[in-house]
Amino acid sequence: MPAADDARKVAAKRRRKQRSSPKPASTKTTTPKPRVARDPVSAQDVRLVSTKGTKGRGGGADGEAWRIEHKGRRAGQVFINRIDQPPVGPHASIQIYLNQASQGRGIGRLGYHLACVQSRYDVIYAHMQKSNLASARAAEAAGFVDAALPEERQRLLVWRRQSAAASVEPPTVELQSSQTKSDAQRAPESPPTEPEKS
Repeated sequence: MPAADDARKVAAKRRRKQRSSPKPASTKTTTPKPRVARDPVSAQDVRLVSTKGTKGRGGGADGEAWRIEHKGRRAGQVFINRIDQPPVGPHASIQIYLNQASQGRGIGRLGYHLACVQSRYDVIYAHMQKSNLASARAAEAAGFVDAALPEERQRLLVWRRQSAAASVEPPTVELQSSQTKSDAQRAPESPPTEPEKS
């Protein structure tokens, strides 16, 4: 009987209509989602809660991990691991992940800053893709400076406790364009007019 089953499968393949040309490409176009303007957060509303961490994410003897909270709600996580990676060698490396709803509000800047200040390490590196401009801006606002060599594929930033000691205050969150727009909408003040002399 197995031979009969094979014969039926072969016959079924012959009966199927063969497509004369390849399947047409999808005509569906994807449009990027519009960017939603989000209000910046206050530094007093963001805090780090120490967590145990997991392997590779702040767990272990050399790691540190925190949950980022905004007004008591989880906004993301930040962790520091001790790694051995060129071109630096053994060093503390920070990673931050924010929930999508928390992105673009200045929470990342505060997360970087608070984690570095609370960390036991005096020198912390941040490795990121060169295309990750938002994370690079957030790290730079928290006191990181560029330390990458030109031939490196990734962006490398470094934070040093002694250089950050000068700025005790957490990084300020830049106001969105809504404030500058309201300033521009105000009517310019006209100079006081003097009464005419007759």
